[in-house]
Amino acid sequence: MKKVILSLSVLAMLSACNNEGTSAEKIEDNSALQAKADSFITVYTNEYQQLYYTSAKAEWELNTHIVEGDTLTSQKAEEAGEAYAAFTGSENNINAAREFLKAKDKLTHLQVKQLEAILYAAGANPAVAADIVSQKIKAEMEQTKTLFGYDFKIDGKSVSTNDIDGVLESSTNLPERLKAWEASKEVGKELKGGLVNLRDLRNKSVQALGYDDYFQFQVSEYGMTTQEMMDLNQQAIKDIWPLYRELHTWARYELAKKYKQPVPEMLPAHWLPNRWGQEWSSMVNVEGLNFDKALEAKGAEWITKQGEDFYVSLGFDPLPESFYTLSSLYPAPADADYKKNNHASAWHMDLKQDVRSLMSIEPNTRWWNTVLHELGHIYYYQAYSTPQVPVILRGGANRAYHEAIGTLIGLASMQKPFLVQQGLVDENLEVDTIKGLLKEALDYIVVMPWASGVMTDFENQLYSENLSKDEFNKTWWELKKKYQGIVPPTERGEEFCDAASKTHINNDAAQYYDYALANVLLFQFHMHIAKDILKQNPHNTNYYGSKETGAFLNSLMAPGATQDWRINLEDNLGEEISAKAILEYFAPLMKWLEKENAGRKVSLPESI
Repeated sequence: MKKVILSLSVLAMLSACNNEGTSAEKIEDNSALQAKADSFITVYTNEYQQLYYTSAKAEWELNTHIVEGDTLTSQKAEEAGEAYAAFTGSENNINAAREFLKAKDKLTHLQVKQLEAILYAAGANPAVAADIVSQKIKAEMEQTKTLFGYDFKIDGKSVSTNDIDGVLESSTNLPERLKAWEASKEVGKELKGGLVNLRDLRNKSVQALGYDDYFQFQVSEYGMTTQEMMDLNQQAIKDIWPLYRELHTWARYELAKKYKQPVPEMLPAHWLPNRWGQEWSSMVNVEGLNFDKALEAKGAEWITKQGEDFYVSLGFDPLPESFYTLSSLYPAPADADYKKNNHASAWHMDLKQDVRSLMSIEPNTRWWNTVLHELGHIYYYQAYSTPQVPVILRGGANRAYHEAIGTLIGLASMQKPFLVQQGLVDENLEVDTIKGLLKEALDYIVVMPWASGVMTDFENQLYSENLSKDEFNKTWWELKKKYQGIVPPTERGEEFCDAASKTHINNDAAQYYDYALANVLLFQFHMHIAKDILKQNPHNTNYYGSKETGAFLNSLMAPGATQDWRINLEDNLGEEISAKAILEYFAPLMKWLEKENAGRKVSLPESI
């Protein structure tokens, strides 16, 4: 492990904290204690921000410029990651923060929140497990390189993940679909050993600070126990299960008709328009709301600019010019001598104004939605990058909040009045409301058993229960059948590791429930905006130009992590997290599905 030499100012401050003591018994005067805490936090923040930025830039290069045989980029990312880890996980930082928190009743709210954040940041990289942390960082870098540098092939020909997605979204040839689906899973074989290693290293790293396992560590950011998080996710599935059950039945019969096959008890994975069966919205084409041709004429760059214009219309500031010059927004050129991560993401590089997005935008409907979503993250970053929010607390109220804001805008971006305003559909177009709701449900509802069920349950077993590597695939497909009603098209033995084909299993581990909880929150936000602010039909809204909507969104985002997410929700909506808004939004669709499925065999159980 590369040695990291902390700056003299940091060492001096930590030494002063340790030598003079900071407990309530030794320091009676609140202002003196608060002044010491401020000094420690200020010095910590300066070092933290610098190391964070250096690490982010190295990671950015690793994800945007992948060259076979290039070890230098990986080495730089590894060294930057080690430096960041050594600082955040240093025993001096841990001890100082803990000592201050012994007198937390004498500190300000923001000081306590920052000190708690310092301890959480240390959890993944504690110096007391320095060798483990070093191994973990290296293993994560290797896993990322393997995942995003993998050469996917169909019939011996190299293909991109976009090519695979295109086959699964449009082909009616089952043998062709099977080849594409199987090709998408081959990477799991290469990743299985790395996942086993990462599981062990991640668990050991957080156990050094008293956490039971890595899953519990990730959940703790919500201020919840593992059981509370599992219960919350199970309740979310139970709430939407009757609707998912109807969607599953409808999909079985529709796809059987499409492929001219008998209706299956469970859905074969390669029948679905997504590699993981996590969203099925492309099964439905709402006339006029698939505007690929209109976008193709306008180009990918237009989508990005219109996305920015939407947020500006709500009262937010324009994106900094550096967003366009430093981001990687479009696919790598066909003749490029490098590859890039094609998974869309938003990056807050310096926790200030260097905001970037990594995408491979193509001018189609899917990317229109994705761009608006990713810009939601970018504008969230900008909303809390203010003097009122300390650098250490520049994050979402919780991680699901970040996804909720992005996905909320994705939902709004697909409603007719907004699309008319953007010139993408004709004002006189008659839109089938039920079809529109069906398309949305095949995204927002279908993803929930996957996120709250399959992913969350698998990773809980992986980390909390030390799931045997000889049962990875068996467990994975048991969970997919239980929660999604999806089965593999062919025998999938333990030589495969289909779970590892999902990006988040490797490099955003043990937090996929964020997406499910985000869906619950986004519908709570949307129903409030539609009914209470815009006074519009929730299925037919146009946020564009509504400064009041922008102010509401800003009130959700601007506090960052300075406020407990439950308080933020109560202050802005006057309610707790609840799936009630989802059920209300999709109530017309539920009635339609019950009629449509009358007489059909339902294969999923009544309850889960």
